[in-house]
Amino acid sequence: MAGRPGYLTLPIFSVLAAIGYVYYTAVFLAVPRWLGLSTAAGVANAAAFTALAATCLATYAVAVRRDPGRVPPGYVPDVEDAESTVHEIKRKSGDLRYCQKCCHYKPPRAHHCRVCKRCVLKMDHHCIWINNCVGHENYKIFLVFVLYAVVASFYAMILIIGSVMHSVPKDEQSGSDSSRTSIIICGVILSPLALALAVLLGWHIYLMLQNKTTIEYHEGVRAMWLAEKGGDLYHHPYDLGVYDNLISVLGPNIFCWLCPVSNTTGNGLRYRTSYDIPKSTPPM
Repeated sequence: MAGRPGYLTLPIFSVLAAIGYVYYTAVFLAVPRWLGLSTAAGVANAAAFTALAATCLATYAVAVRRDPGRVPPGYVPDVEDAESTVHEIKRKSGDLRYCQKCCHYKPPRAHHCRVCKRCVLKMDHHCIWINNCVGHENYKIFLVFVLYAVVASFYAMILIIGSVMHSVPKDEQSGSDSSRTSIIICGVILSPLALALAVLLGWHIYLMLQNKTTIEYHEGVRAMWLAEKGGDLYHHPYDLGVYDNLISVLGPNIFCWLCPVSNTTGNGLRYRTSYDIPKSTPPM
């Protein structure tokens, strides 16, 4: 049973245990066996991996604690607003989207989470590994955490492979066999985890470049099928182009793109669409 958002659960403890286990194996077993902690290369790699692990841990903590975005009480979409060119409606009735469980209208891209029991702004999915929804306010933080986790995983794999391939002098082999076994076990566990994280990162980069959420991707597949069935073409309304899509998720300051801070544009109640971009007119 899932706990309340922001609270520690078994999956969160599993992630923390995995980070600690990989860190201990990489810094205190793999680096000493391969490079040695008394060498400049060994100290540099141990320090670099420590900094990377600390960044992963800090980013993960922010992703767990950050609220994904709440719908303000009494929110009502302004259908007469000339700047709001797109209003999401129900597919069957054509009415504005209304959440019967929360008893309020849904802003564009917002969805109700059955686990959190409330509507989430620009909801992507509910992640059991952070016991929280991934939405408007913490999507960038979640993405940055996955990025750092992928880098740390492959960095650890390099240290593990290097330590296993390194031949230890015969007079030191008695104490190195057990550490070599522990390193191999960690590598076997880490390999599929690193691959899964890399696939997850690639998937969300693909979504980000098209300014889609996971929910919108699956809705878009059906919308595209219905459009083709009717002889029309479907275009995702929030796709602004690659650079503007990156800005809308990572923020306008390129130097803060890899920082675990939420600096996304907008308040989550209204989003720019491709219809807001003025079409170029041919010269007279």
